[in-house]
Amino acid sequence: MQNIAKMITEQLRNPNELDINLRMEFGPFETVHKWKRMLECYEFVGARRSKHTAVAYKDAIYVFGGDNGKSMLNDLIRFDIKENSWTKMGCMGVPPAPRYHHSAVVHRSSMFVFGGYTGDILANSNLTNKNDLFEYKFPSAQWIQWKFTGQEPVPRSAHGAAVYDDKLWIFAGYDGNARLNDMWTINLVGENHQWERVEQKGQCPPTCCNFPVAVARGKMFVFSGQSGAKITNALFQFDFESHTWSRVCTEHLLRSAGPAPARRYGHVMAAHARHLYVFGGAADSTLPSDLHCYDLDTQMWSVVQPAAESATPSGRLFHAGAVVGDALYIFGGTVDNNVRSGELFRFQLSNYPRCTLHDDFGRVLKSQQFCDVTLLVGTEQTPILAHQAMLAARSQYLRAKIKESREELAKRIASGEEKASEVYSYKAKPQLTVKLPEATPEAFQMVLNYIYTDRIDPTEKDEDPASPATILLVMEVLRLALRLSIPRLRGLCARFLRANLCDSNVLPALHAAHHAQLNCIKEYCLRFVVKDYNFTPIVMSKEFEDLEQSLMVEVIRRRQQPPSKQPTAAQHESDEEIIGTTLEQDMCVFVSGGGSSAGGSSNSSGGGGAELADVRLRVGGTMRPAHRSILAARAAYFEAMFRSFSPQDNIVNIKICDTIPSEEAFDSLLRYIYYGDTNMPTEDSLYLFQAPIYYGFTNNRLQVFCQHNLQSNVTPENVLAILQAADRMRATDIKEYALKMIVHNFGLVAHQEAIKNLAQPLLVDIIWALAEEPHFDTPLPSQPRSLPSSSSTDVLTDDMAEYIRHKVKNYI
Repeated sequence: MQNIAKMITEQLRNPNELDINLRMEFGPFETVHKWKRMLECYEFVGARRSKHTAVAYKDAIYVFGGDNGKSMLNDLIRFDIKENSWTKMGCMGVPPAPRYHHSAVVHRSSMFVFGGYTGDILANSNLTNKNDLFEYKFPSAQWIQWKFTGQEPVPRSAHGAAVYDDKLWIFAGYDGNARLNDMWTINLVGENHQWERVEQKGQCPPTCCNFPVAVARGKMFVFSGQSGAKITNALFQFDFESHTWSRVCTEHLLRSAGPAPARRYGHVMAAHARHLYVFGGAADSTLPSDLHCYDLDTQMWSVVQPAAESATPSGRLFHAGAVVGDALYIFGGTVDNNVRSGELFRFQLSNYPRCTLHDDFGRVLKSQQFCDVTLLVGTEQTPILAHQAMLAARSQYLRAKIKESREELAKRIASGEEKASEVYSYKAKPQLTVKLPEATPEAFQMVLNYIYTDRIDPTEKDEDPASPATILLVMEVLRLALRLSIPRLRGLCARFLRANLCDSNVLPALHAAHHAQLNCIKEYCLRFVVKDYNFTPIVMSKEFEDLEQSLMVEVIRRRQQPPSKQPTAAQHESDEEIIGTTLEQDMCVFVSGGGSSAGGSSNSSGGGGAELADVRLRVGGTMRPAHRSILAARAAYFEAMFRSFSPQDNIVNIKICDTIPSEEAFDSLLRYIYYGDTNMPTEDSLYLFQAPIYYGFTNNRLQVFCQHNLQSNVTPENVLAILQAADRMRATDIKEYALKMIVHNFGLVAHQEAIKNLAQPLLVDIIWALAEEPHFDTPLPSQPRSLPSSSSTDVLTDDMAEYIRHKVKNYI
């Protein structure tokens, strides 16, 4: 067993992401993704405003400048997070002149304010852009203006500013006549305080203003902004080390990603953990109030749905935002009817480790470990290894083919033509074979990648998504998706083709769609060719001369026909929304469709995977069918076990550390393994809190969800039960947390009937926890003898037990 434990330890793939000593915290916990309206800034502290800045320093937010609708401002106001109060800051030195559309950043213990627009907006006098730089020292509340010699950035407003590597970086903005896209930098430490112009490389954003910037992972991100006719909803990133810009590709048409936020200006973008959050701004003629999130790991956009009972802020622009801890704060801005706001809102951000379900399944496919089926693809029967469970879960067609092949294999074994493998062998060649002569190896390999990861990359070999070779490959994938009954992949391929169809690839696509009987794509190609601005260059091309005669005739006849007002069925099909199930949905059906209890037979219904199970998991008197490949893909514990030996009778006894979980908790664990589900009752979180460490999951995502579940749902009413369970499981973090809650709610907890049934060692733990609190720290009449810890099995002596009961009675 020690060797197995050692092997399991070696199989932990990302030990840096696993936090064995994850600590529970006591205090008021906000619901994740919940908006909360905070104390408004009243007029006696500071004016309502927009076009201002907000920065975070320690546990406070500092707001500077802006305009109140009548005049520009240069006051500095502070919101204390802990005290929930606003204060108008006094200062030493000469502050910057009143201004708006400036920038403000924090470096070490100072705030730096650069540029902006200043003057008398009512009298329309002295209006000018600035390029001055001021430092506000937080400890001394002192303003200092920096002075320079040599070249300086052109005065500007509505620009972007960031701090990286002890330098201030200024990008783009508006100089009063034109929008800019130059970049400047200056050292904030040392003696050399001189502006330097940065030579930018790569795909630089267009000239723009009124855009936010965010810094994450050594890069500065810029999203949208006012760029005239060039305004887009593109996301750009600047590498500080190489001074290179690149446009971040977010149009993952084959990865089922959500769309990027609509193009906008005057919005906020903030970085937190692995995410960028975008809120507000003017999107064409609207003021949206939805919150968008960009995941730096998956490179996908999504809309964050606010939690129940959220006080969601109304749409606004020229507001300001700052992140403090795990919360995003939004202050002020211009709302409907050009009204300035003094509202402050708090949004509880999530800091969960990313879901690795897709990556884990993709890794087991790439490694070809635990493969139990060989697919003979194409006319040459190219062998491709895979896993029955994954194929059956995602394609009814492949499930039927696997069932047919299993029945044929069983007949051959029964007749003596083939010998059954009695003992599972990690290195054995799969006995089961499935023939797919209608598929091509390259296209089927892409389909296989989609089956395991829910995404494919058709540009892996050719970076141009519109190249004829890429278009034809995606069309072959589309044909296979239809054949294999994978509707979601079919819809994604159709979307990709519609987005990348152009003059240079439409005729090869039309030819391929015609012969593959892909009527929806053929119809879309015909509609593309006969459009007025496409028709002439296409029919004059050499490719059109080589087009087969029947398709030429069809193109010419379509051109002569007046446009139909009623869309055809094929047009409806090509423009439909993507339907079908995701990887998570398919695996949910697969794992929940079958199960068995002790002494009973397995029960498989619908898409359940019990009939393909090759191992059984036992918890107490309950059995659950499972699949080696899925268990090994998700947990290093099972990977090491199945590589080393086959459990007797293919039965694995399940425990977490030294504890056997409840059946309900075990079902929650299976749901997490198979499809990444983290929803579970509070008591299940107790059992699964240490599962990521014990089983060697890729990261501690499950543990963090368990922690949040416990912190959010442990109450004075159930804390005694939680304390007992945590003590029994030796979950010290949870036990300490429960003791803290008991201490803080002792008057309520002590009157519960359940406290009379607590084991004596737990009563001792409560007494010690009470004694650690200052207001409970009273001198004892005599020094008691040493008390055993809660893990001790010793029985307290009668006089010691009486002493504890006496102390509890006094506290009650």
